[in-house]
Amino acid sequence: MLTREDAEALARDVPAVPFVAGSWHSGRGLRPVEVTDPVTERPLAAVAEAGADLVDAAVRAARHALTAGAWGQLDGAARGALLGRVADLLDARREDLAALESLEVGKPGLEPRMIDLPQAIRTFRYFAGWADKITGRTIPTPGYLGQPTLSYTVREPAGVVAAITPWNSPTMIGAWKLAPALAAGCAVVLKPPEDAPLTSLLLAQLCHEAGFPPGAVSVLPGRGTVTGRLLTEHPGVDKISFTGSPEAGRAVAIAATKGFRRTTLELGGKSPQIVFADADLDAAADGVAAGIFANQGQVCAAGSRILVDQAIRDEMTSRLLARAGQIVLGDPFDKDTTMGPLISQAQLDRVSRYVQLGKDEGARLLGGGERPPRTGYFIQPALFTGVSSAMTIAREEIFGPVGTIITFRDEDEAVAIANDSDYALAATLWTSDVSRAHAVARRIRAGAVAVNGWSPLDAALPWGGSRLSGHGRELGWPGIEANTEEKTITIIL
Repeated sequence: MLTREDAEALARDVPAVPFVAGSWHSGRGLRPVEVTDPVTERPLAAVAEAGADLVDAAVRAARHALTAGAWGQLDGAARGALLGRVADLLDARREDLAALESLEVGKPGLEPRMIDLPQAIRTFRYFAGWADKITGRTIPTPGYLGQPTLSYTVREPAGVVAAITPWNSPTMIGAWKLAPALAAGCAVVLKPPEDAPLTSLLLAQLCHEAGFPPGAVSVLPGRGTVTGRLLTEHPGVDKISFTGSPEAGRAVAIAATKGFRRTTLELGGKSPQIVFADADLDAAADGVAAGIFANQGQVCAAGSRILVDQAIRDEMTSRLLARAGQIVLGDPFDKDTTMGPLISQAQLDRVSRYVQLGKDEGARLLGGGERPPRTGYFIQPALFTGVSSAMTIAREEIFGPVGTIITFRDEDEAVAIANDSDYALAATLWTSDVSRAHAVARRIRAGAVAVNGWSPLDAALPWGGSRLSGHGRELGWPGIEANTEEKTITIIL
């Protein structure tokens, strides 16, 4: 594993400028965006922000790549080969990318090595396999004015895709957006998160090394309010894929109405984890703790609403407290660390406000929620009990290591509490009753339900939600559908 010093040297080597149409732009005259180390609170890099000229250049280059450049002339097999090369390069550089993600995001080293990088590599490999299998269908009809017809459909690229990623898992989610769109033949302009753009800039380097033609992939660092806004409002963009907060998602959706452009929006969650009395409580406690404390709780699918059968309330609560107490806060590069810092001072302030609000509204803080006396944006993992569904901490996404324990009396009440949310992204059921698992999973309103495991991810599985969690799906065949248009062709014979 790379050391902190190795990762800092790598951060200095990554081009800190926009990548447009196969070239790195010096950034002369562009405003730098400072990337801060969440452990030391010191600057890691100053990345040049893409302004209006570069946004326009990237979108125009993407359009040219599709209509007149080499990218638009490639068939599915050739696109798949390029995606496969990116997967190989990611695999070869996985240690570099994992260390860089730990450095700029703050997640403990085990997490990007076990989750983010394997998922990113798997995503490029999976969609490399789809690239030459995107087919239409033949549709029989009664004919046209007495004449026989042959009607069929073809799937064509949606066009220029603006992809905007969040800071919590920039490598993995960047792969989620790039791979299906590129497999479908779209050209992609990626806007990485302003707090953590470095892994995305390294990914741009790998796409260039893999041999993608100019304009097929551009990466534009910058603030959401500047680069992100310019990109989503650009009339040359055909589709916007955004992962982030509901507030930012609304702005994206409004911008997309100009031209009635397509969107895929993944806007977070307030996911329930339901623990029934017949569950393996030790396994459930391990899974529930991972579901709320992984990546410092900065996960869209974080299982922050912990619904526990009142018959096992005390047993489950004691187990969760024990696991929270075993968490070691520290530098992600220290081998004993199991929880790193939050991404920024603003995020630390946000989580701290919710902890105080939970206490003010009458919930009982069992432990945690304090900032330790050290440098860095650290906060101790917190667990609340005595929580009702009406409380703010049970309704709003905190995006931090704060779990709320809510009890239920029976299956119907568990389902009612789980569905009493403005979000509908993910859910987890813990039970040894297979019939109950199937029955309750059907009743839960969520885009993905896991049983006896927290939020399994795979490139083959559709991912997305409804309500405030957004709309549309990424990954799997729906990821191809989301990046293609189906055209009907009828031949009168």
